[in-house]
Amino acid sequence: MRIALDAMGGDYAPATTVEGAVEALIENNDLSVILVGDEAEISLELKKKNYKGLQISIKHASQTVEMDESPLTALRRKKDSSLRVAVDLVKSNEADAMVSAGNSGVVMATALHVLGKIQGIERPAIAAVMPTLKGRFVLIDAGANVDCKPLHLYQFAIMGEAYARYIFNIENPKIGLLGIGEEDAKGNELTKESGKLLRNSHVNFIGNVEGKDIFAGEADVVVCDGFVGNIALKISEGLAEATSKMLKREISERVSGRIGYLLLKNAFRSFRKKTDYSEYGGAPLLGLSKPCIISHGRSTSKAIKNAIKLAATCHSKRVLEVISKEINEGISRREEVAIKK
Repeated sequence: MRIALDAMGGDYAPATTVEGAVEALIENNDLSVILVGDEAEISLELKKKNYKGLQISIKHASQTVEMDESPLTALRRKKDSSLRVAVDLVKSNEADAMVSAGNSGVVMATALHVLGKIQGIERPAIAAVMPTLKGRFVLIDAGANVDCKPLHLYQFAIMGEAYARYIFNIENPKIGLLGIGEEDAKGNELTKESGKLLRNSHVNFIGNVEGKDIFAGEADVVVCDGFVGNIALKISEGLAEATSKMLKREISERVSGRIGYLLLKNAFRSFRKKTDYSEYGGAPLLGLSKPCIISHGRSTSKAIKNAIKLAATCHSKRVLEVISKEINEGISRREEVAIKK
């Protein structure tokens, strides 16, 4: 399985991207990674690693997309960027999936422009994984679409359901709609109309879920528009980091805190692991014709490693094919209902 990695994408690239690729290949020798970017810089980083015997290669790209660059500018002026070349490799079937920790807006625009959408999908969506008291849940959309229609949220639910079922082996994922109250009558027009579509769909829709309840684990997939989803994601990330820092400060400033830490060291380690974004690697942009994983700009080598593994899993489990099948079945069901009416 061949993964194209945007080796120049991310705040700490190419050091972390190269290291993450090597770590991924050490753990899974069935993978091969194409490092896309400045050949001289990538080669320099590879010399620091023990990569003999690993299926790793370099594809030179003369340009790099900056983190503050606009999608339009990148699409027009940087057709030989590491990101664009990585996506092109997937388009030409020289790679099965791609990963980038670069400018997320440019990643989305480039992947959509080059790879295109699955037939029947109105808009691709970012599916981010977050921890709960019971395990984890999928938040979709986590930032790809600011303004949405009910049909978009309906499709997000179908894509999120397929992702949770095939990636996390949840037999019948519970779908919740993020809102301001559990009652169907609460919310704005978007959530009310989306709720009607979901109640008449084949997915296991459990109704509205409030922000305070999403981490309880009642829903396996939480659906919302990208504006709300990205705010929820960033607040959660910020809260996890702030909580960790507050705990460290309390522990360091009090003798009782240091004693308590010794007693609860394993619990603290487990908490950090569950709230660490690098454990999940990245988030797939579901709805595209080929697997595309968007990683955090601050990704460590561990995050890159896990993003590569996620890209491989999405390809091997044919998640996009399942989404395509279920979206088109959903279109057929809605057309049948419309005819009967």
